[in-house]
Amino acid sequence: MNIQQFEAMLAQGRDSALLRFGLGKLHLDAGDAQQAVLHLSKCLEQDPHYSAAWNLLGKAHLEAGDAEAARQTWEKGIATAQEKGDVQAAKMMTVFLNRLNKTSGA
Repeated sequence: MNIQQFEAMLAQGRDSALLRFGLGKLHLDAGDAQQAVLHLSKCLEQDPHYSAAWNLLGKAHLEAGDAEAARQTWEKGIATAQEKGDVQAAKMMTVFLNRLNKTSGA
């Protein structure tokens, strides 16, 4: 599916965390980090325990040039993933957070 198909579903009132995640990923893949941030943030409003969305939102913030928002997102995402036992997602976000901290000197 493409962005237009997902947007059409959204316009039809079929909003969901999964739809917003898909839109966020497609926008990020297309190089539109700002739209990705918007949709992934909406995804997490609907499902704050969606570990993959925390991870992707951190990436979107970083690509949008907001390293601090990426850092805060991954920190929240790691805590969320650990709470629900999503070990792999927590590990992945920890790697991204450590990489960001090294490059920013934090």
